[in-house]
Amino acid sequence: MASKSKSVLISVVVLRLLTLGLLAASIVLLYLDKFTLSGGTKISFKDVIAYRYVIATGIIGFLYSLCQIPFALYHASKGKRLIRNRCLLEFDFFGDKIIAFLLANGVGAGFAVTFELKKLLKDFIKSVEAMFGVGGLDETDLKTDKFL
Repeated sequence: MASKSKSVLISVVVLRLLTLGLLAASIVLLYLDKFTLSGGTKISFKDVIAYRYVIATGIIGFLYSLCQIPFALYHASKGKRLIRNRCLLEFDFFGDKIIAFLLANGVGAGFAVTFELKKLLKDFIKSVEAMFGVGGLDETDLKTDKFL
């Protein structure tokens, strides 16, 4: 039974580290995602409010995971909790739930705005090409599609 308990504690540490790494990667990728339109206009995550929300939820989740790693490491190495009253146990339980809901909310907002913007921009580019007979908007369509 002790080896099973130890493996569960080690898996908690590994999953917390994985969460930290994936949140850091998503924040960096979203922050570095930029493109320039043919007129010189630069577009980044700051221009879409929902993407700012996604980054904010990612940063909150990253900071929470960063705070939880020392407690998980201590628990895995010693086999007991650092703070032995129910406070840390309840903080882990409710904190994980709140962060999970917050991150799910951020992901949902990011997917929703990406889906809507892709559809809206494709329709807009098609209507501009049809209405004004303007060609050469394929590059802009490819850049916006890649950005989104």
